[in-house]
Amino acid sequence: MNNFYYYTPTKVVFGKNSELETGRLVAGFGGKRVLLHFGGASAKKSGLLDKVCASLKEAGLSFVELGGVVPNPRLSKVREGIALCEKEGVDFILAIGGGSVIDSAKAIGFGLFNKGDVWDFYSKKREPKGSIPAACVLTIAATGSEMSDSSVITNEEGALKRGCNSDYSRLKFAIMNPELTFTLPWFQKASGAADIIMHTLERWFDNERKSSELTDAISVSVIKTVMQNIIKIKKEPSNYDAAAELMWAGSLSHNGLTNCGGSPGRGGDWACHQLEHELGGMFDVAHGAGLCAVWGSWARFVSKENPWRFAALARELFSVNANEAEAAKLCIEKFEAFFVSIDMPVNISGLGVSLSKEQIKELAWKCSFFGTRKPGAYRPLDIADMETIFSMAK
Repeated sequence: MNNFYYYTPTKVVFGKNSELETGRLVAGFGGKRVLLHFGGASAKKSGLLDKVCASLKEAGLSFVELGGVVPNPRLSKVREGIALCEKEGVDFILAIGGGSVIDSAKAIGFGLFNKGDVWDFYSKKREPKGSIPAACVLTIAATGSEMSDSSVITNEEGALKRGCNSDYSRLKFAIMNPELTFTLPWFQKASGAADIIMHTLERWFDNERKSSELTDAISVSVIKTVMQNIIKIKKEPSNYDAAAELMWAGSLSHNGLTNCGGSPGRGGDWACHQLEHELGGMFDVAHGAGLCAVWGSWARFVSKENPWRFAALARELFSVNANEAEAAKLCIEKFEAFFVSIDMPVNISGLGVSLSKEQIKELAWKCSFFGTRKPGAYRPLDIADMETIFSMAK
């Protein structure tokens, strides 16, 4: 096992009616004037926003509201939030929703604390030096942003979807009541489950054979838990125990736990996420579904040279007994069959997108950060590689 850093400062308050503790928690972290940041009308229609507001009032806290966050959260909304918070003297941000709302809240926190254009942190021109405190009431098991150091924002100018990783973006607390996920549409639940699996897979594809047995076992368990429980939820949308397992798996998949002990930092591969970010930026597709659409093609491309981690996963997760090449092939096929079973696409056309040759070239060029990087660690990808994968995934 190699050296590693592990840092997870977010307090988790998990279980039924946990949203009623919001006011006490915000006050405990020093908040006095709160931005309530959320998506569409569901937060209001469900009564969740009213419960949170009542809890804040009971704690003697004031607040302002900013809704309208959409999937693939927009830079324009972030800038609107920064301006509102500056005007209203906000000192704490509370996201009510899923990963898109949380990521938008994190970006607003960066923009309030740091002078200059907040997009600089996502375009890698500079790094944030801090953030005002933020927290969340989680409403979907998906991105794991509630416990991660990352956020992803889409800049409408250029259709660029970019991420920023910083420990300053880690939330003070995350309220997680699985009951809040019951009324979500099936597509959102399935897409969220796919995202959890993908976060774990990205870290699984370490580029060093000297890994951690324990971390690998945790990773396999997270994936297996998601696969078993999303099937239960498909049959029983209000199954509390299954929803709880899924929600906790989402946090563990992206809080750094499955990074520990492999190659230095065990950062993982992340090429699939980078490929999907370009699809999300250009076509505004759902993140989890977009990952499913490109993963199989990426996997077939890189496994030709490096089948060993695919084979190891096939043995541990699917009990496959075969040579490395055959086991890798079966691993990919079994994952794609599972994605189909939860109504996720396994190619880009399944997203309702038909790629032209020009669009493939544009996607690959943007994914290379305009010729300045090769995404991926298990198998770094150049522009020609990415064009091939996008073409395979059509």
